[in-house]
Amino acid sequence: TIAIPSAIVAPNVGMKCQIQRLSPSEIVVMGLLSQIFTWWNGATPWTRFFTWRHGQKVGTDQFGNLYFKEKNGPRRWVLYAGEAEASGVPPLWNAWLHHTVATAPLEPQSAYEWEKEHRPNLTGTAAAYRPPGDITGPGQRDRATGDYEPWRPV
Repeated sequence: TIAIPSAIVAPNVGMKCQIQRLSPSEIVVMGLLSQIFTWWNGATPWTRFFTWRHGQKVGTDQFGNLYFKEKNGPRRWVLYAGEAEASGVPPLWNAWLHHTVATAPLEPQSAYEWEKEHRPNLTGTAAAYRPPGDITGPGQRDRATGDYEPWRPV
């Protein structure tokens, strides 16, 4: 028997199996267990306890990440909204986390006209940049032209 949350629909892949729907309480227990044993899905129980005991909330960024500092110490840290991915921290908050600036960027900063909005690293996701002719996408790569000259040792 395979236990599947009611929100997930299993496709028919030609295997004979029984699908057992989990109750809401079982889903909560599975969510709690995944939080305890998977550090990449957010804060671990120890981090949550340390934050509750010693942390002082400083602010939140546009991605929902929460930033804290130690009440009586120099430590600063972030609790990620979702997957723990360091590239999801905007540059100004990154500067504050690494003690490059003394004050947290609580107010939106005026951007230069040439600046782009911060985006996390999308490599390995469906939203990653794929140039024309990429093996995972349609299209053909342009042929090399005569302006390329390879380096040759002398």
